[in-house]
Amino acid sequence: MPMLRGMCVRAVAAAGAALLCACTPAMIGQPPPASAVAARASFELTGRLSARNGDYALAAGFHWTHERERDELDLSSPLGQTIARLSGDASGVRLQGSDGRIETASDWTSLTSRALGWPLPVEGLAFWIQGLPREGAPAAVERGSDGMPSTLRQDGWNIVYQAFERGGDGVSRPQRLTLDYPEVELRIAVDSWR
Repeated sequence: MPMLRGMCVRAVAAAGAALLCACTPAMIGQPPPASAVAARASFELTGRLSARNGDYALAAGFHWTHERERDELDLSSPLGQTIARLSGDASGVRLQGSDGRIETASDWTSLTSRALGWPLPVEGLAFWIQGLPREGAPAAVERGSDGMPSTLRQDGWNIVYQAFERGGDGVSRPQRLTLDYPEVELRIAVDSWR
């Protein structure tokens, strides 16, 4: 009897190995999970966003240049007029409104909450816009059947990814996403990545 049991165990193990090997070619064409892709230290992108906070709503175009130590973000009206120009680094952030008014703060969330009426978490968004959690903070990520993130929760934000687009470098990046925070909803559509 022990000999028969040993043969059954070996047969089950061999069948399991054959099954795993048979599945491998189908997985080769799948994109790597976003967590397997390193965050880009710098990028430039353009797109559109809409923000809603209670009765306040804004629709704007944006142009964002992100570098390892600095961000510059221009918001423009649907007609192309500059609404606000934001810039900053670890030493502080600055917003210049269309009326020339300048406001400063130590961080993005404080500045945008005060000046725009809704928080724009640029520090986290630099990762979330790439389909990745922000480094150094707890996060929960749910993935779709394609291995790409479908939902990411971090820093009190709930990020839902609706569409990805594969770039010229072969990496799939978010094209449309929605970010929810208590009483705030941001919708982002990325038109171009560089």
